[in-house]
Amino acid sequence: MPNGYNGKILHVNLTTGELTVETPSASFYRKYLGGSAMGMHYILNTLKPGADPLGPDNVLTLMLSVLTGTPISGQSRLTANAKSPLADGIGDSQCGGFFPAELKFAGFDGLVVSGKSPRPVYLWISDSKPELRDASHLWGKTTHDAETMLKAELGDDKVEVMQVGPAGENLVRTAAIMNMSTRANGRTGMGAVMGSKNLKAVVVRGKSKRLATHDPKKINELAKWGAASVDGNPDVAGLKLHGTAGVVSFQNSIGTLPTFNYDAGQFEGFEPISGEVMTETILKERDTCYACTVNCKRVVETSFNGVPVERKYGGPEYETLSTFGSYCAVDNLAAVALANQICNEYGMDTIGVGATIAWAMDCMKNGVLTEAEVGLPLHYGNAEAMVQMTRMIALREGFGDVLAEGSRRAADRLGKGHDLLITVKGTEAPAHMPQAKRSLGLIYAVLPFGADHQSSEHDPMVEEGASDLYMGRLKMLGMDHTLAPRSLDGDKVKFAQKTQHFYSFLDSADLCQFVWGPAWTLYGPQETVELVNAVTGWSDFTIDELMAVGERRLNMMRVFNAREGIDRTADKLPRKFYKALQGEGPTAGVTLSPEEMERAQDAYYEMSGWDQVTGTPTRATLERLDLASLVGLVSHGRPRVVTLYKERTMNMPNESQQMPTPTPAPAEPAAPATAPAPMAAPKPAARAKAAVKKAAAKKAVTKKAAPKKAAPKKKAAAKKAAKKPAAKKKTAAKRRK
Repeated sequence: MPNGYNGKILHVNLTTGELTVETPSASFYRKYLGGSAMGMHYILNTLKPGADPLGPDNVLTLMLSVLTGTPISGQSRLTANAKSPLADGIGDSQCGGFFPAELKFAGFDGLVVSGKSPRPVYLWISDSKPELRDASHLWGKTTHDAETMLKAELGDDKVEVMQVGPAGENLVRTAAIMNMSTRANGRTGMGAVMGSKNLKAVVVRGKSKRLATHDPKKINELAKWGAASVDGNPDVAGLKLHGTAGVVSFQNSIGTLPTFNYDAGQFEGFEPISGEVMTETILKERDTCYACTVNCKRVVETSFNGVPVERKYGGPEYETLSTFGSYCAVDNLAAVALANQICNEYGMDTIGVGATIAWAMDCMKNGVLTEAEVGLPLHYGNAEAMVQMTRMIALREGFGDVLAEGSRRAADRLGKGHDLLITVKGTEAPAHMPQAKRSLGLIYAVLPFGADHQSSEHDPMVEEGASDLYMGRLKMLGMDHTLAPRSLDGDKVKFAQKTQHFYSFLDSADLCQFVWGPAWTLYGPQETVELVNAVTGWSDFTIDELMAVGERRLNMMRVFNAREGIDRTADKLPRKFYKALQGEGPTAGVTLSPEEMERAQDAYYEMSGWDQVTGTPTRATLERLDLASLVGLVSHGRPRVVTLYKERTMNMPNESQQMPTPTPAPAEPAAPATAPAPMAAPKPAARAKAAVKKAAAKKAVTKKAAPKKAAPKKKAAAKKAAKKPAAKKKTAAKRRK
């Protein structure tokens, strides 16, 4: 019997209603581990090139890993992948909660969802028995209401529900897949993909919580060590105390709190939306995920303009406080908490929605948009308008229908506002500023799915003043000395690439990046290797194999994008990032330069074994990573064929359509299923005229409200602290959601 996994992948064809079980080999699990590496295997083998992201040909994968369900902190994660309706190419997003572990206990390691149901359905899995059921009565329901109805319908309060809300049904491109009404696969529009398939929910229940592992004693030792070490790690202890919201004040103090849609790095009204104020005023509970001791999730209760903010929708994270707060110059904590509730209620990504609203406010400020066009005074600092527009986006009402496309497509649709965008490959930038964190700018640019703050370690972890804990762990990745602040030389590029591979492994192993990581987290690289050994019994699994898993995932994503006609020309930061930051504070006047970013990209491609002109993996790189079957999918110099905007009708179910007949639970196959054969290679396309300066000499090319005011003394002290330079010892949770 395998250790750590069930050995079963469920394939769901929504067009026919067919449910089939695949039993991959042990080598398959070791090669990919799970998460998006495993998801990419199915997407590359089954998704047709050029498929409409919101059409029936798109394939949605929901993958666990060999570690999911282990009784230790930070393992109950799930990764969703599909062709993104928001980003230019692949979509990728992770979630936590209790659903991932429950899906493992219900008997499956992942789902591969294809086709489109004629009418709304939900997938019910109980102890390895899957079936499709009618969900017409759930269509249009908000997340908490739908979950309540499903639990009553199934007669079991312990089922776990993953679902789309009305935003996903309405094909809002920033729609999320939600579970517990508080946990989200938020980024890159995976909720819109699920909604486009008329799949309302996946509901799971596994009666047995016992998972076969190789060395339960070692796992228990690691779990006990972690629980005892929380308070001794200042970064993790801070997460437990204030959640990610605790980052707001620190980010503002060092000038890296995005303000006025990334025009500045400090926000005068930061204190009312800080984690400290949230803890003192509206925080009611600290929540957690399955078997996790960190308890970083917030549960708040308040009201804004008479509208209650309820505990059942959790509370805002750092990214949410930034995008709806400082991005929009809103200093009202209750308003931000309500915007967060609307996103959780209707199923939307708070980063994408908040940043898109901030873009619209920036357009209003600069005369690109008028109040007559928008339909309400969507100005910086207008909390009421911000909250109203959030709901309008979810329902595609009025100008909300334009902003439901995401900011880049909204600019394309309107034919204006492009200079004010903060998107990479169509994905809005999160609240970590590459002007100060230079290597983060590089990762934003080269990531296959656009700007993301959870895909590499942040610069302060390796810069002067980094703690012995950080540097001791980074040494396992080849980093043996600290680097200069705001540098982007070869050593910083190496730091970016190596930590990117580690984080990519985490998204394949589905491990929480607040618990497991290469520097500041509860567990470091050594403990990560030990966990894989203890769960699976792969005694020869090393840090090198760990890094190879992460590198393999990134290259698979890069191949997918290349197949879709996306090359190095898409690896660029928004023009706004090359403008000097305004305001006051440590980063006022700081900027990136296109030249340093291009040099860093050249170095990164060379280190990665990617073609300098196209940015696609070379044959040698793919063969080294055991991806030789993908070589034919890469055609260097392919022209881009990405459709940036397409009018669509909403996906409202037709009462005359027939629902697919639910299929009984399939019998176990007599023998392991054979993985689908790789798709045939597309014919080589003409060499693109890529805009790469360095290659020009060799090839012919062209060129992210508080209920009461803080006491005056406390506020003055906070402002004074905000002007101080960053302390030498940097604490890490101060840098990510």
